[in-house]
Amino acid sequence: MPNVSTRRVVITGMGAISALGVGADALWQGLREGRSGIAPLRHQDAARLRVKVAAQVPEDFDLAAGIDERVAPQLDRISFFALHAAREAIAQSGIDFSQNNLSTRTATIMGTGVGGENSHDEQNKRLYAENASRVHPLSIVRIMANASASQISIAHGLRGPTFVVTSACASANHAIGQAAQMIRFGNADVAITGGTDACLSYSVLRAWEAMRVLADDTCRPFSANRRGLVIGEGAGVFVLELLEHAQARGAMILAELAGSGMTADATDIVSPSVDGAAAAMTQALADAGLAPEDVDYINAHGTGTQANDATETRAIRLAFGSHADKLVVSSTKSMHGHAMGASGALELVAVVNAMRYSIVSPTANLDQADPACDLDYVPNVAREMSVRAALSNSFAFGGLNAVLAIKRAP
Repeated sequence: MPNVSTRRVVITGMGAISALGVGADALWQGLREGRSGIAPLRHQDAARLRVKVAAQVPEDFDLAAGIDERVAPQLDRISFFALHAAREAIAQSGIDFSQNNLSTRTATIMGTGVGGENSHDEQNKRLYAENASRVHPLSIVRIMANASASQISIAHGLRGPTFVVTSACASANHAIGQAAQMIRFGNADVAITGGTDACLSYSVLRAWEAMRVLADDTCRPFSANRRGLVIGEGAGVFVLELLEHAQARGAMILAELAGSGMTADATDIVSPSVDGAAAAMTQALADAGLAPEDVDYINAHGTGTQANDATETRAIRLAFGSHADKLVVSSTKSMHGHAMGASGALELVAVVNAMRYSIVSPTANLDQADPACDLDYVPNVAREMSVRAALSNSFAFGGLNAVLAIKRAP
């Protein structure tokens, strides 16, 4: 659907927690260096699991640092991540929600794939393994899927529309796209939005083992010797604003969130569709008022599975035609892992900074060409180049596709 609103949306702040470190700058530094955050799995039950590697937030990161001690007991790991990333994004933006009744015109929309899974797993262990008669009294507020958005809203006194989008690995892009639409169509002037996930619990890891799509050593998107995805964790949060609102307060504008495309394959619950992915990219281009030849870079979904990477390559060719051979494409999951509902948000940091610094993050571990993956994937080393406009792809189990279109800051 074309952009029917003249209200433009810009990004004025971003924050992140990832396997590459604490903060959006740490994430970006790791990505531009081509450095991997994938390492041996740290888990109390690691010896019982076939999963051997993961992309985990640094072990020495203090989750409770700067968090109100009265609030901390209410939080699952995903909410800790979300609060830290939101605080960083809001600080960078310099926005003051107490001015001009802005708190009521600020939406808080987050994405998560599974909700408070660590708390869920802990309480199930108490009930079924330890035969406890009661669970922790704050279990519901830790586990509920909306917790991350609600906790951000409470922490910053934000009274606008507040909710969580859950669409597996596309959750962050769906949330960010929805937040931008709310600004474009007048439901809000500002939005705090992004994605958060921390699903490295014993039960979830066991479930992923059963699907047989996990790599045993590292993530190799688009490489012929790719063996699967590597699960990660983290959060990315952004401050979106109406362009005129940001300009009026003299904010530094990082990029323009120009459009989005969202489709469903309606075919298979796990097998990706060329047509569905291509349609989402085509919609994002139309919504942003971009022609295919306007786009220089795509941050790919690029999970490192045999099916996804070949299908995404074909979908890019279908959406972009002959321009596909001029595109630069990379998958940063090769470094920060597949952080499920947070992945799209971590990847948006890479896209925004590619525009700001004229550097495209590489696809790490790409060491064997695959005839089924025949685009320019920026293998192993970052590339200096100007990026005028870009897409960021997220494709999820359930056949759900969400693509963001980003332009250089106006």
